[in-house]
This record gives sequence, structure tokens and C-alpha cells, in this order.
Amino acid sequence: MLTKIKEATAYIKTLIKEEPVAGIVLGSGLGNFGRQIEVEKEIAYGDIPNFPVSTVEGHSGKLLFGELSGKKVIAMSGRFHYYEGYHPHDVVFPIRVMRYLGIKTLFLSNAAGGTNTSFKVGDLMIIKDHISFFTPNPLVGKNDKELGTRFPDMTEPYSKDLIGKAKKIAADAGIDVKEGVYISVTGPTFETKAEYRLVHTLGADAVGMSTVQETIAAVHMGLPVFAVSVITDLGIREDDNVITHEEVLEAAHAAEPKLTHIFKEMIAAL
Repeated sequence: MLTKIKEATAYIKTLIKEEPVAGIVLGSGLGNFGRQIEVEKEIAYGDIPNFPVSTVEGHSGKLLFGELSGKKVIAMSGRFHYYEGYHPHDVVFPIRVMRYLGIKTLFLSNAAGGTNTSFKVGDLMIIKDHISFFTPNPLVGKNDKELGTRFPDMTEPYSKDLIGKAKKIAADAGIDVKEGVYISVTGPTFETKAEYRLVHTLGADAVGMSTVQETIAAVHMGLPVFAVSVITDLGIREDDNVITHEEVLEAAHAAEPKLTHIFKEMIAAL
């Protein structure tokens, strides 16, 4: 694994001249955020040694390197999911590569189903904690000490310092943000009503099919993480709950400007 990470990193370093300070992962329907970056180089996933290739609609499948808010960043326009058939090691491979490229902070976004009854479609939920028991842990297998410790502590998977800064930025801009617990499931099916009730009972405010494995890999390598869910559908409600991927993308697009403002201001302050 480490050899493959270094091969991918070495290739990317032949194409970019400066170290990025932040890595960004754009979730379903949030690819337009990439237009905010003054892109200096686009690198297709298929061109990078050992890189997986995204197969999901709404994920374009390329690395964007450039400047955002005066800082060098690298963004994944399209992430990898366990439900696509990838091994968890492949899902987190780009996170490890970004760390080896030099990033100091990881920003994650996703589209999620709301299970908190006070949420509405279009809300932004800052992830303060997660439940990972329903997806395979990407650290299973032999541990390489160069990447991190065998038993990483997960007391603070999402940086409290970054959360505090984000809440202030949102308040100053008049953006209403929620804060909650995210639970990851394998997908690709959306949840049944009973599963939504279970998730809610377990203490999660939102449910999705990404992010947690990436966060675990980042924490393993000592990277501070900030993550936001865009609430694109509601699982806890009385009427028939039919969800389509197209509706998820539409809701994410609508909330994107608010997420963009928060990410841009946080990166400016790095």
C-alpha cells in the first residue's frame, strides 16, 4: 500500500509545483464548488498510477490543483465509495496521497439523509462525531507505522477548533448551520423506514454512504478533519418516503453556495 501511495504521489508532484495546504473532497451534487478554485492543473483519476476511478453520477473524477482564498489546495471532484465495489483501502487511497502531497487539513462534504426531526432539506450539518459500525474499517489489515499507529484514538475525529471557526463564519454570514452525528452505511440502497428509525434511535442525526472511512484514514495519519453534510432528504416523516438520486443532487446544488462560503473562509484563515 505504501509503495502505491508513493508512486501516485510522485506522479502528481511532476505536475504540480507547490504543496497544497488543504485537501477537499466534494460530495454528490457539490462538484460546482470546484469552479471557485483558480485551477492550475486538472488531473484525471485514470492518469494517476494506482488511483481508483469514480463511477457515480455527479462525481466527475479528477483532482483539481490550484488556489482558493489565497491558499494552495487540492480537491477531489468525485470520491470513491465502498458500494462501488472498492476495497476500503481503495476508498481512502486518495486521502493518503493528499497527505503525502503535503496537506495539513482535510475538508469533507457529503449529501446525507436527515434523521433528526428538526432538520429540513437544504440544511447544512457540521459533523461533530460519527458512528462507523456499519461500514468496514479501512485500517483492517497489516498496519504500516509510517502511516500511523496501530490503534488510533477517535475521541475527536472532527477538529473542535475547526468546528468552532466554522460556526463563527456561518453566524457572521447569517448562515444557519446544524451540528450532529453522522452514521455511515454501505449503500447503494437508500434506507428503509425501519432503518431510518434505527439510525435515529442510535443517536445519529444524518445517514450517508461516505466520509467516515476517509475520516478514519485521516485521523490515522494525524490530519485534522472538518466535515459537513448537506441534508438532501428526510428519512423521519409521516408520508411515503421515495428518494431518488436526482433529488439528492438537486438539493445539494441548492445548498452549495452556503457550503462554499464556509469552506472558502475557513481555508483563508489557515
